[in-house]
Amino acid sequence: MSLTIKDLEKVQQCLPDYRLELVHGEIIVMSPSGLESNEVAAEIIRQLGNWVRPRRLGRVAASSAGYILPNVNEDVRAPDFSFIRAERLRKTTRKFAQLVPDLMFEVTSGGDSLDALRAKIQEFLSLGTLVGVLVDPRTRILEVYRAGAEAVILRDGDVLTLPDLLPGWEMEVESIWAPEFD
Repeated sequence: MSLTIKDLEKVQQCLPDYRLELVHGEIIVMSPSGLESNEVAAEIIRQLGNWVRPRRLGRVAASSAGYILPNVNEDVRAPDFSFIRAERLRKTTRKFAQLVPDLMFEVTSGGDSLDALRAKIQEFLSLGTLVGVLVDPRTRILEVYRAGAEAVILRDGDVLTLPDLLPGWEMEVESIWAPEFD
């Protein structure tokens, strides 16, 4: 039996504290992330949001924002965080967004499979997302993906820029890692 968006919405009403995705007709319960990956995600969201909002460039969403993908199954997926250009979504919605974000990030946590996260990014790219970034706090590496191109690997000392999406925005890779207090 293949489940639908309506089924997902019903399950979410019963389990409001759970992050859920609908993938190939199955509801996937997303486990909570570890503290480190959440700190990293929060820092990137903070830097991105602080750049985007005052310039009115678009919307930055966290991991609970679901997107109805324009694929055969109408999957509902939720990147760890994402950006949508203002001209693509003039007004927000209380429901799942019916588009793919322009930019999406996945941050590895605990037992995440790198291959599964890369596949998720590739799916978004194949459906129209312009840039997908895999962030791995364990190795302190960012893998930046664009459709039809090899991944660009960024490490401490490098700077992530996305001039086609966020002209002038820069994020130093080493600035996103969880701090250590000695």
